[in-house]
Amino acid sequence: MEPPEQQDPAPPARRARSVRRRHDREIVALALPAFGALVAEPLFVMVDSAVVGHLGTPQLAGLGVAAALLTTAVNIFVFLAYATTAAVARRVGAGDLPAALRQGVDGIWLALLIGAAVIAIVLPAAPALVHLFGASGTAAPYAITYLRISALGIPAMLVVLAATGVLRGLQDTRTPLAVAVGGFTVNAAFNATLVYGAGLGIAGSAWGTVIAQNGMAAIYLTVVVRGIRRQSGDGAESDWWSFLRPDAAGIRACARAGVPLLVRTVSLRAVGLIATAVAARLGDHQIAAHQIILTVWSLLAFALDAIAIAGQAIIGRYLGAGDGEGARAACRRMIEWGVVCGVALGVLVVAGRPLIGPLFTTDPQVRNALMSALLVGALAQPVCGVVFVLDGVLMGAGDGPYLAWSMLATLAVFTPAAFAVPALGQGLTALWWAMALMMVSRLVALTLRARSGRWIVTGAAR
Repeated sequence: MEPPEQQDPAPPARRARSVRRRHDREIVALALPAFGALVAEPLFVMVDSAVVGHLGTPQLAGLGVAAALLTTAVNIFVFLAYATTAAVARRVGAGDLPAALRQGVDGIWLALLIGAAVIAIVLPAAPALVHLFGASGTAAPYAITYLRISALGIPAMLVVLAATGVLRGLQDTRTPLAVAVGGFTVNAAFNATLVYGAGLGIAGSAWGTVIAQNGMAAIYLTVVVRGIRRQSGDGAESDWWSFLRPDAAGIRACARAGVPLLVRTVSLRAVGLIATAVAARLGDHQIAAHQIILTVWSLLAFALDAIAIAGQAIIGRYLGAGDGEGARAACRRMIEWGVVCGVALGVLVVAGRPLIGPLFTTDPQVRNALMSALLVGALAQPVCGVVFVLDGVLMGAGDGPYLAWSMLATLAVFTPAAFAVPALGQGLTALWWAMALMMVSRLVALTLRARSGRWIVTGAAR
């Protein structure tokens, strides 16, 4: 018989392997559909661009300005998805599904209120916003038309964000994928029909998007209502209808939880705007190459963000169940996934560099500016992998205030570094080293928080 000290390590080792395999299954089951849904969303704008582009250059230019404004108006409220995911997942982990659904309904009501406020601002301000973004005299009328019509779909877009957060919190990322693919298909069909069949021009493209977004919101609301009815006990009408009534206290709580994430998102978007402004100062070839790298960077971000979404749902569930050690173990495993995926994406970009330039441009000067800067973006991917994962972990833990302050600190680091690039006579590669510095700054802040364990607060609510 072997000595006891040689027998003891085996069961813990097997348990550790079993835990890792379980985490791997959970991450894959949540992340893959989430990635599909994330990629499907930008295709809305791509379809609009493809359809409108055949109407003429002024129409396409107008769409570009309006789409940028519309995307900004919606994406700064992405906390509706993130905060709802964390809050719902906690209550699922605590075994209180009715409370999870109630939390989700509060988030949806908040989305409707914000959407109504955004419409009230955008409709009268559309001409001023379009001119502020520098639309030409020929493109501005088309931009205003598209923006005003599309603004009518903003409440639906925000409802989609909140309802997506509900389903993610319920550990369901497949339904959002199905809805996103269906919405993309409907959008494409209505765009072609209304723009060319009905002869509505760019207005038809906007109406097609509004119809598709409202259809997606209706499907999400149907799914949520069905979930509520299943949880209504004896099925009495008054039970499930009471879930759907707006609760002022619950809506205020959702808003308070979302404010720090709103600060984080605005700070992150400020980084992108500053980088674009600096690239524009470097010259036409530099800004063109910068936009190509941003396109690649965004695609890579979708892959890494899918793991972060899985992290939000998994961490929230563990903490809601009171399993702080399980949350810590899941965090470690997701960091490993982030590193591996980051390395793989970086290698893919390095290998694909000779193909990326010709895919986007025939200008040799743009290609030259692109190559070395793109290499910097590729080298940053392992760092990005860990940053995205830890971002998701802390969101899942409801650690919004720390995310807000750390992102403000990162913005303070990045801004002087970025503006120093043209001041020192440097080019696009130096700007992307500043972007890499920004990611390293986020990595340091998030790693310190993760290692401190202060994010591990268990219970149905933080």
